[in-house]
Amino acid sequence: MLYFTRWKALAIILTALVVCLCAVPNFFPEAKVKTWPKWAQRHLVLGLDLQGGSHILLEVDSNSVKKDKLDQVRDDVRRTLRDAKIPYTGLAVRNDNVEVRITKDTDLSTALSKLRELSQPLGGLLGSTGQRSLEISEAGGGLIRLNVPQAAITERVRQSVEQSIQIVERRVNELGTVEPLIQRQGVDRILVQVPGLQDPTRLKELLGKTAKMEFRMVDLTVPPDQAASGRVPSDSELLPSAEASGAPQVIKKQVLVSGGDLTDAQPGFDQRNGQPIVSFKFNTSGSRKFAQATTEHVKEPFAIVLDGKVISAPVIQEPITGGQGQISGNFTVQQANDLAILLRAGALPAPLTIIEERTVGPGLGQDSIEKGELAAYVGSILVIVFMLVTYRLFGVFANIAVAINVAMIFGVLSLLNATLTLPGIAGIVLTVGIAVDSNVLIYERIREELRGGRNAISAIDAGFKRALSTILDSNITTFIAAAVLFYIGTGPVRGFAVTLGIGIITTVFTAFTLTRLIVATWVRWKRPHSVPI
Repeated sequence: MLYFTRWKALAIILTALVVCLCAVPNFFPEAKVKTWPKWAQRHLVLGLDLQGGSHILLEVDSNSVKKDKLDQVRDDVRRTLRDAKIPYTGLAVRNDNVEVRITKDTDLSTALSKLRELSQPLGGLLGSTGQRSLEISEAGGGLIRLNVPQAAITERVRQSVEQSIQIVERRVNELGTVEPLIQRQGVDRILVQVPGLQDPTRLKELLGKTAKMEFRMVDLTVPPDQAASGRVPSDSELLPSAEASGAPQVIKKQVLVSGGDLTDAQPGFDQRNGQPIVSFKFNTSGSRKFAQATTEHVKEPFAIVLDGKVISAPVIQEPITGGQGQISGNFTVQQANDLAILLRAGALPAPLTIIEERTVGPGLGQDSIEKGELAAYVGSILVIVFMLVTYRLFGVFANIAVAINVAMIFGVLSLLNATLTLPGIAGIVLTVGIAVDSNVLIYERIREELRGGRNAISAIDAGFKRALSTILDSNITTFIAAAVLFYIGTGPVRGFAVTLGIGIITTVFTAFTLTRLIVATWVRWKRPHSVPI
């Protein structure tokens, strides 16, 4: 156990040195680090509790998800019955059900068979759960009722949350913030933490908008004043203007092109009047639909609707076949930039409501850093003194290994661009104790071997060899606990788990390679007849 080949010793030293060097960028100003090569710019990112920032908890509107699901079922029923050429009447959403009445009794069985094809099995972690997305029943008199069970709504909410997390992440990243934390919390909530962001006003505006973009035609058959009194055609609706001073307009419900067909959106300025605009591009499908719509409706107003409000209604002067266009609506420069961000990130599947908001000031973060540093210093000093008093020279070896161990932890965290939080500092302090515990087990085992009559070199070799299984068992069980905390925990708990898990790996490395190499070098140099332990 005490013999090391030259290459093995060199590999151990180089591994420790390289990992420790990864922590070096943390000791230089960020402006200086940015001038270094890209591979050398990795460093720790301080979490919300250490540098301050914004904490926002969002909730997906479950009622909106349910309404969208029922509307989708209604549209699927309409399409299915029309394709099958089955006459029907009274298709509507009533009391959280979709109801339709089949006109002819002879078509009832065929209609039931066709509509049951809309019901799909709900999947779970281990496959099908036995539940279906729709419950279809006959209520008598040709009436068919389609019910969306709660399990299907819950699954739809879960999917909406997953999709929303991706969109929220794209929107937050567009702001240029550093290492935001965006993750699910519970069934229908999303946690957003943005370190360093002290004014969350603009962030809240971006997250609070669904950004559902639609291109529809303006209905010129009904004046807006008549529509305001309730005289709106069934295939149209009265929508407000996005401008405070703008009048509402009657817009047809048919969506000619949706925002989902957009591939890019960029802010810019109109060359004619210098006003801020947003230029957009469609994908192939969107380009085809946009060209068809503008070709069929030349000289008619074309409404651009965002989240149920008309932001612009220009008149189509000529067919637009290039798949590109622009949106103008008396924007400010920031409004145009924010709209471009929203369109690039995509529309949320359901509205998000802010249910909790906190802003952590940099002063409070600095106070957390100072207290964390104080705890680390006090704990480390006590450990160092204990090891020196108890094990003398071997205590010095252990303290050297522990110092390198802590440096390696920071090096690995920097290599991963991890976010360091206050619980993460607690994990590092705990790792110092675990690392020392490994050395204590080895040294106490050496003492036992010496009391058993072994000579110095034999006792040291047996001490390292026989303590191995005990140290591995204790560290593996702790690592499993850290892994469980990481997978089921959120926020600060995961930060603690990450530093603890990395610390356990580096502890095993330093205890059974670095400390052993130091002791082996000392043994080869001194050839001791007794152990100063």
